[in-house]
Amino acid sequence: MKLIHRLFTVFALTFAIASQAQIQNPATWNFSVNVLSPTEAELIMSAKLEGDWHIYSTTLPGDNGPLPTEFIFKPSKFYELDGKVSEDKPKIEYDPNFKMEVAYFSKKVTFKQRIKYSAKVRFEVAGEVSWMVCNDETCLAPEYLDFTIAVKPMKATEETAVASGEDTTSITPVEEASGTTDTTVETATTVEPTETAPATPESEPAKEEGGSKWWLIFLGGFGGGLAAFLMPCIYPMVPLTVSFFTKQSKTKMEGVRKALIYGVSIITIYVLLGMSISIIFGSDALNALSTNPWFNLAFFALFIVFAISFFGAFEITLPSKWVNSADEASNKGGLMGIFFMAFTLALVSFSCTGPIIGTLLVEAAQNGSFYGPALGMFGFALALSIPFALFAAFPGWLNSMPKSGGWLNTVKVTLGFLELALAFKFLSNADLVWQAGWLKREMFLAIWVGIAFATGLYLLGVFKMSSDSNTDRLTTSRLLFALVFFIFGFYLLPGMWGAPVKLVAGLTPPMFYSEMGAAPQQAAVASSNGHEGIPEGAHPESCPHGLNCFHDYDQGLAYAKQVNKPILLDFTGWACANCRKMEENVWSDPGVMQRLREDFVLISLYVDDRELLPESEQRISDVTGKKIKTIGNKWSEFQAIHYKSNAQPYYLILGHQNLVPLHEFAAYTPSIPDYTNWLDRGKQLFYDAQK
Repeated sequence: MKLIHRLFTVFALTFAIASQAQIQNPATWNFSVNVLSPTEAELIMSAKLEGDWHIYSTTLPGDNGPLPTEFIFKPSKFYELDGKVSEDKPKIEYDPNFKMEVAYFSKKVTFKQRIKYSAKVRFEVAGEVSWMVCNDETCLAPEYLDFTIAVKPMKATEETAVASGEDTTSITPVEEASGTTDTTVETATTVEPTETAPATPESEPAKEEGGSKWWLIFLGGFGGGLAAFLMPCIYPMVPLTVSFFTKQSKTKMEGVRKALIYGVSIITIYVLLGMSISIIFGSDALNALSTNPWFNLAFFALFIVFAISFFGAFEITLPSKWVNSADEASNKGGLMGIFFMAFTLALVSFSCTGPIIGTLLVEAAQNGSFYGPALGMFGFALALSIPFALFAAFPGWLNSMPKSGGWLNTVKVTLGFLELALAFKFLSNADLVWQAGWLKREMFLAIWVGIAFATGLYLLGVFKMSSDSNTDRLTTSRLLFALVFFIFGFYLLPGMWGAPVKLVAGLTPPMFYSEMGAAPQQAAVASSNGHEGIPEGAHPESCPHGLNCFHDYDQGLAYAKQVNKPILLDFTGWACANCRKMEENVWSDPGVMQRLREDFVLISLYVDDRELLPESEQRISDVTGKKIKTIGNKWSEFQAIHYKSNAQPYYLILGHQNLVPLHEFAAYTPSIPDYTNWLDRGKQLFYDAQK
């Protein structure tokens, strides 16, 4: 087994080298022109994106999100711009990494700019495009590209526009294509590093989450089905249904066969329900459900209604005509009769299962997948149908089933409290998109703490709902579930004062969205640096956890030589989601934090820093052919030249003599022991080299 494990590890590390230690160029640009009339033309700027990379709209709001795509045209006496740059219809979503709605394009996008001119001879339109690309795991540094488009005016006698030519030659930097009235230039930037750093990754890159999402949707549906089975609308029907199959069948196997058909019919009905949701709305609309604030407000109201229904204020029922029609069809016998028996169950039990089904469909739809609702309903129906099939196969088990009673309503009310808590998650989503401040982190957690304690008190019998039956005894199961809710409430309580409460990360508002501002523990870490002082050139106010990090390599190197400590070189980005995960979940560990503060000089280079370099330092890179215009461009080129990579996060441990790392680089490493071991080995190699 150890040999197999080692072989697997070698394979994983080899794959990680291939996937991370390379320059990524997911965007390819193509420039052309469409002459519309003797005095008008349309410049066409198209980008093609590889894989799951996407590029952003020209109209992104604010300065805290990703870099919008921007076109700057050089003024000329030959033409003038007619309006603003237009673009294809973007996809708009709430991005939890940027805490804002973003508009972006996948696969390909076309931008257009109209111009007016009076020239009768060929002229050129020169400009610059800047853009940024991201995927689900990382963002690349912003890039800038100069382009030139040749326009040959149409003669007044011509009646048709000149067709666009095609020239797929890769040109770096941009050159002018020749031979047609329509200049088409496609660029694909490449890099030839001048220095090679031997590096193998410490850990595998972040894995795709698609498979885990499918399992989560299925398991969520399966859990919902188990909860629905214990509802007072379904549980008492099990003995009746099973008895019907056993009494109407000549043999035991025939009864089991009919029960299996009944179960398959239940699955078919609910899967068809899930598929119908996808077909009616489509996957794009389903994805909008999770990002549109108005949809989230509607879900908030819907889940409040579900909760009140479970509390016993009213019941959500379907028209009786539907139930009667399905019941009549079930009397026909045969396969269709069994199918309509299952359909009758679905209709009759809707008052109990409706809120659960609604919850599952909304949660599945939020993943934006076409098959998500169907998969959730498959899990729900499978959990619901299995007991019917098992009890039909083993009728004797019915004697061991708990008798129906008031405990079924207790299950229903408890689910009502869960629906109420989930409702505020949707209100929080809308609040975060609008940044309205309705539901800051403290208020959200206070609501959840209150609901948790109220549920525990209800289970202990401190208060009752109008639909509850009278009982004087507290069962063991109620006591245990009450303890679970109390423990959960006490766990959430410190979060109101800045504790991370990682068990509910992603459900609660982020820590920065707080009435207190920065998290108290970060302020405490920052103040702990005070006895050492802040080195010249360090910027703890803009570093994770208040660490004394440098944003300039030369300044950090000088300080590292002064204190004789190894350098932890951190290529990061403000828009890097996995960088934030590393800082919040790994760097926050006390052991890792101590090492970062005491054993290393941290140099964090932000490859997407938008601050402009002095004009004297702006240039075209001799290595990459890209425009070096901002501080982020500078450090992105630095990473590409020396380490043949442009992905973040990207960590290296260096000595003072050169830029060659002391051992392998590290990327996204969620395992704290692995990251700690990587730091310790780098530190040991640094001091071994000085002996």
